[in-house]
Amino acid sequence: MSQTPVVITAALVGAEVTREHTPYLPITPEEIAEEAKRCRDAGAAMVHLHVREPDGTPSQSAELFERTILLIRELAPDLICQVSTGGAVGMSAEERAQPLSLQGAAKPEMATLTTGTVNFGDDVFWNPRPLVREMARRIREAGIVPEIEVFDAGMIDEAYALEREGLLSFPAHFDFVLGVPGALGASEAVVDFLRSRLPEGSTWSVAGIGRHELPLAEVAIARGGNVRVGLEDNLYVAKGVLAKGSYELVARVAELAQKAGRPVAVPDQAREILRLPPRR
Repeated sequence: MSQTPVVITAALVGAEVTREHTPYLPITPEEIAEEAKRCRDAGAAMVHLHVREPDGTPSQSAELFERTILLIRELAPDLICQVSTGGAVGMSAEERAQPLSLQGAAKPEMATLTTGTVNFGDDVFWNPRPLVREMARRIREAGIVPEIEVFDAGMIDEAYALEREGLLSFPAHFDFVLGVPGALGASEAVVDFLRSRLPEGSTWSVAGIGRHELPLAEVAIARGGNVRVGLEDNLYVAKGVLAKGSYELVARVAELAQKAGRPVAVPDQAREILRLPPRR
């Protein structure tokens, strides 16, 4: 069993979940920041961020991201803030890239980069190769560290292509998003296969969708990896029991790590593990 601390990422909002699905979904910048603080207290070192308009509509507004991140910096100053460049299905590249323009205290430390197109339930998460390269270029030029989002196995191969083209640097951090209907399934065998394909020295986490979230968290912990949990990916802390927030799911993963004999990373430890510069 690895003794490396487990980095827990809390995915607080997403683009698909609504208040009709769960009353505990944070929507406003203030609500998202308060939930981020609860997740930090429960053991999260990083928050994966989407933002919403006041009516709950998914948004990639730079202004909303800025307000949200600045509020998080006030309530939980050491948390790592990672922004989504995936946005919501159907958004343009320009919309999706908005949070990469943030500067100063609102500048995110990480941004997601999905390296291929994939079926996403009944929709298509559209990431043709020219768009992927443009997003990778913008992330690199902004001085933000990418997290490679892997919904299907070929996305790791595409990351190798981006590295050869000078758009990515290895080792990198990868997040295996498993169990999306229409994409790669959620199983131990899939996790092991994806791990075997990673560039040497790279770090990885697992985000299991729906009922796969906590079982795959255990798999990741047992194999020396890291974990993403939260209402973006799963609404339930137990069968039929809604989580009252992402913080309950973070706390559950922290318990699983403790039982497995692995410490939970605080943000400064997570920065070292993920090769991020220290906070100034």
